Order: sequence, then structure tokens, then C-alpha cells
Amino acid sequence: MHSSVSPYAELARSRRSVRGFLPEPVPQALLESLLQSARQAPSGANLQPGRFWALRGAARARVSAALCQAVRTQQPEREEYDYFPRPMPMQLRKRQVASAQALYRSLGIARGDAAARQRQFEHNYRFFDAPVALLVTIDREFGHGGFMDLGMCLHGLLMAAHAAGLGACAIGALASYPEIVRRELGLPDSQVVVCGVALGWPDPQAPANQAQTEREPLGQYFQVLS
Repeated sequence: MHSSVSPYAELARSRRSVRGFLPEPVPQALLESLLQSARQAPSGANLQPGRFWALRGAARARVSAALCQAVRTQQPEREEYDYFPRPMPMQLRKRQVASAQALYRSLGIARGDAAARQRQFEHNYRFFDAPVALLVTIDREFGHGGFMDLGMCLHGLLMAAHAAGLGACAIGALASYPEIVRRELGLPDSQVVVCGVALGWPDPQAPANQAQTEREPLGQYFQVLS
């Protein structure tokens, strides 16, 4: 008898954002294989938008330090594309708050502990100390469709990593300071900072990896028109 749940469905439902990693390195050949699998994602006119930059050594340390400093000094953000609705509708705000609460609860951070929350937020800019730190950019000339195609490629990367026993977390916070990222890494202005990706072997004991979020029921986003 065939299972009613496909292997892919099981894989998709078990994937989580991983924010705690073991120190073991990820072989370069494995990383390249994951990226090649991700690039098989659908792409309009086969344009394959987006670039992935592996940050290592001094480059990684430099950009992380500059971004953490920007947060600590409350430097104004200079985002180049809108991620969140403005203003945020209440039903979406509730999801955002619930997601943050799940993470902070797993870490034992109290609701009013602003200092602990900021320290945790800075982990985004350190790529959660993952063995692999990726920066994702897209050429400024692409329209909205390019972001859609790149999003499918990113999903392919996260799923390929999960299938290989790795963990990953997309980091949208990097897009808050694109000028700092480009300056510290020597990237041209033509590259729009989309996000970062932390990738490595998950630490099963890390409290941050215990956080779970719920997805909306099917009826909230699927409707049959006839």
C-alpha cells in the first residue's frame, strides 16, 4: 500500500529554520552541489537571476562587525526593496509577533528583556556562527519577476540542504543595510542585497532550533473559482 504522504511532502513539513550549528565544516563540493540543485528552479525565459557569494575569513568578519555596529548605534536603515507591508495589517502583525515569541521563548528570553533581544538579533549579522555564510544579490535591472524566480531558487537551496542533512536559515535582515554590505565586500552598486543564508550541520541541542511556527490552514489561502 502506498503512503498518502509523498517523500517530498514529508521533507517539506520537517524543514525548519536552523539558527544553531555544529562547528564541522561543509565540504566545498557539497556546497556547490546544493547550489547546482537549487539552480534547477523554474526561471522565466531561463534568465536565472541572482548571485550567491560565499563569505569567508576577513571578508565575513568585516561585514559582520560593521553590521553589528550599525545596529548598536541605531544607524538608520536604507532598504532598497520593501519586504513587509506598510502599514502592517493586523492579521500579519499577529503572525510576525507569534514567530518572534516562538524564537524568544525557546531561548528563554523574557518579553521585556530588550537587551537580550538585541543580542539575539545581532546573531543574524553573524550568520548565526554557521560554517557557511552566503550573501544573495540580484542585478538592479531585474523587475519583480526576477525576485520571484530567485525566491524559487532560494527555496530549492533550503530544501536541498535539508535533504542532505544540513540546516539553513534565510536572513532577510542583511537587506536593511545594503550600502554597508556592498562597501565592506567591495560589491558594485548594480547588486541589490536580497538576503543572507546561514548553512551548516544543525546542532540538535541548540535552544534556537527548538522554535516552531505554524502555517496557515489551507482554507486561508486556497479557493476554487468556478
